[in-house]
Amino acid sequence: MNRMLPYVLLFLGSVFLAAVSQVLLKKAAMKKYDSFLQEYLNPLVILAYGLFFGTTLIGVVAYKVIPISLGPVLEATSYLYVTIFGVTIFHEKMNAKKAAALAMIVAGILIFALAG
Repeated sequence: MNRMLPYVLLFLGSVFLAAVSQVLLKKAAMKKYDSFLQEYLNPLVILAYGLFFGTTLIGVVAYKVIPISLGPVLEATSYLYVTIFGVTIFHEKMNAKKAAALAMIVAGILIFALAG
């Protein structure tokens, strides 16, 4: 596990960056643009897709060491990041259903991690 830990952290970092890129895309989508070209060739969109590309490369590196069965479990943390960003940045409402769903996701991650 000690050899795998840096790769798990690398993978989690890439999942976090993918969530950040989703925020950038949403921010870009909320703006009005003068042309179709400006809508897709602006700094936010270019940065977001650059991050997506980078996270894919990071995932490839991480999968050299972490088991394939662990990847989707780590990827599930994106729901936490996106929810936190939605509530804090976009002022989306958190309700009991969302909180329960996030609790089940966290429980699943913990069960997988502890049961190994």
